[in-house]
Amino acid sequence: MGQGVRFLADVDAIEGTGHSSKPSIESDDTEILDAYSNAVISVSEAVSPSVVKIEVKAEQSARRPSRNEEAEGSGSGFVFTPDGFILTNSHVVNGAKSIHARLMSGERYEASIVGDDPDTDLAVIRINAPMLESVRLGSSNRLKVGQVAIAIGNPYGFQTTVTAGVVSALGRSLRAKSGRLIDDVVQTDAALNPGNSGGPLVDSAGRVIGVNTATIMPAQGLCFAIAIDTAKFVASRLMRDGRIRRSFIGMAGQNVPILRKITHHYGLPNRNGILVVSMDKDGPAMKAGLMEGDIIFSFAGHKIEAIDELHRLLTDEIVGRETKIGVIRRTEMIELGIVPLEREFIN
Repeated sequence: MGQGVRFLADVDAIEGTGHSSKPSIESDDTEILDAYSNAVISVSEAVSPSVVKIEVKAEQSARRPSRNEEAEGSGSGFVFTPDGFILTNSHVVNGAKSIHARLMSGERYEASIVGDDPDTDLAVIRINAPMLESVRLGSSNRLKVGQVAIAIGNPYGFQTTVTAGVVSALGRSLRAKSGRLIDDVVQTDAALNPGNSGGPLVDSAGRVIGVNTATIMPAQGLCFAIAIDTAKFVASRLMRDGRIRRSFIGMAGQNVPILRKITHHYGLPNRNGILVVSMDKDGPAMKAGLMEGDIIFSFAGHKIEAIDELHRLLTDEIVGRETKIGVIRRTEMIELGIVPLEREFIN
């Protein structure tokens, strides 16, 4: 009987010892979770006052010509200068008849478009409002996969919604509605939904690292943001000029492989090139002497294997300047001089 009591006492001692060790483990977990929660809370409190809900009205007369119908939509944006400049997505405000920005406080201001760049899906709008709080802009080239990423926006009209996740991948590419690739896109699993477009993606220090732009439906956890380094460059140009100047050569093409015997014969590093399918009448390509069926393999001294590579080289710096373009015509390699013109984006 005494032994039984002693045994129970020993069990109690063991259980007591085990129980006493649990609080330290739980305490460590709590501290970690509290640190994460505190980081998200701090970022939310610091950045949310700069996030706006963008309310847009656009004419829908193209769908029903007999009625002067208007469609309403909403998105997000964020104040990045104290004097009212707001960064958002091009697809949020493009073609808008009227734009209003609603602050976290509920105040609503009429906004005007400063500049719009559909090729990067970025736009700058401006409101005239006092005492605005602006965000801090970070640097996307310092990002690491796995670091905390926090998205703030207005999904489905629910204002100032905060979601958190991590940077899932870097250096992604997305195709804009204009057909061009947007490079250096940040992938995140911070939940984004319609209405988040144009809102900030923020790091744990409260610095904006991207402009939320897209999700892949119906996939979960595949969300994307335009890198803030791209956004800073585009925003500065839009504020200065109202647009981003780019060049074009007036041709349509498709990526094709180049015959191995041709690349071997001429010592070309290319495996692929761009087949000229059609050209604009009296456009730069036609004036330069390009012909349908030609295969472009170089431009301005750079190897070209895909249309997207050519697009990246068609910058404002070569507008009106003769540029060398390398072509395979049947089995002959030739070089032509082409003068790119400024490209105007048509909505």
